[in-house]
Amino acid sequence: MSGIGPVEPGEDTYHRPEPPLTGATGPRIRLTVPPRHRRKAALGVAAALIAGGCVYVLNSPSPPPEPPPPWPSQVVGFAYGGVAPKGEHAGAFTFGVTVSTEPGRRVTIDAVTQPSAALAVSTEPPAPFTVPAGGSREVLVTVYVLDCGEVPRNAGLPFLDVTLRNERAVQKQSRILGGGYPEDLGTAVQKTCDRSTP
Repeated sequence: MSGIGPVEPGEDTYHRPEPPLTGATGPRIRLTVPPRHRRKAALGVAAALIAGGCVYVLNSPSPPPEPPPPWPSQVVGFAYGGVAPKGEHAGAFTFGVTVSTEPGRRVTIDAVTQPSAALAVSTEPPAPFTVPAGGSREVLVTVYVLDCGEVPRNAGLPFLDVTLRNERAVQKQSRILGGGYPEDLGTAVQKTCDRSTP
């Protein structure tokens, strides 16, 4: 056949849509995302999550601060233990004291004194010494009469001055020892001063 005429289209020249799936109401559409765009999208999501986490951490309320430890005087106790055997010195009164602390709170005894300048005090073990947390320690306290003319006979005797220390503070306190301490000390002072009177 010869001649010039229009070119006839070949088979499958025109695109024919695929038949819809069973039950589908319209033609099937495929969406594809190039790999480089997927990577960018993942990075964007990760950055948004990190930024959101930072904002949450920065704006979240901080936990309340730990309460300060209690004062040393609030966690230590003194109990009079009675008259101890006589020491080497004449005119000395030695007695026992049990020092105890609450669980989790240790206390150091820096000094033990007597409020009257007419009396001197020493301890065994010598101060400073530490009472372990939740424990107790037996202490021997010796009171020496320095001046019978100035020593108080009643009012000042029940008190024992102690200097306490823990991680919070140093406190000086006057402790009243019960259990017969004022009477025992008064009797010892009376005997000492009666012997020294000509």
